[in-house]
Amino acid sequence: MKKILLLMISCFLLSTMFVNAQRYAVIDTKYILNKMPEYIQANKQIQLISEQWQKEIDDKQAALDQMYKNYAAEQVMLSDELKNKREAELFNKEKEVRDLQKKRFGYDGDVFKERQRLIKPIQDKVYNAIQKIAVEKAYDFVLDKSEGITVIFVDPKLDKSDDVLRVLGIKP
Repeated sequence: MKKILLLMISCFLLSTMFVNAQRYAVIDTKYILNKMPEYIQANKQIQLISEQWQKEIDDKQAALDQMYKNYAAEQVMLSDELKNKREAELFNKEKEVRDLQKKRFGYDGDVFKERQRLIKPIQDKVYNAIQKIAVEKAYDFVLDKSEGITVIFVDPKLDKSDDVLRVLGIKP
């Protein structure tokens, strides 16, 4: 009986040693990215491009709305053939606006591609800095508290975001 009890206590102590031996860190990628001038610049550039494309879509939508108003006003005076022709024009114009909106802002659209082109290299740079710190300090895992994972409380001494900024050459 004593051997079993001693074995159980030994297993418990060993398991708690392994749990305590895990090293981890917490970072905030949103905080890190917002401290990086190139990220801020890339976001501004994407915002400007998005605004230009949205204006282009808005202009086309305004022209389409005007076409609808004109059609509604003239509809009673048009022959069936002209009505069908105008309705086809309206349908094509509406499809053109929807397609442009999808091309610019849809999944895998131009905004997504611009974001990938401008921001992904910056995110990769941050990831490499995090990986470097994780290897140097022998962390078993690194948690990102900015999005996705809900972290209720984090001891500030575990937050290594400033270390990542230093590796990137940015003053925290």
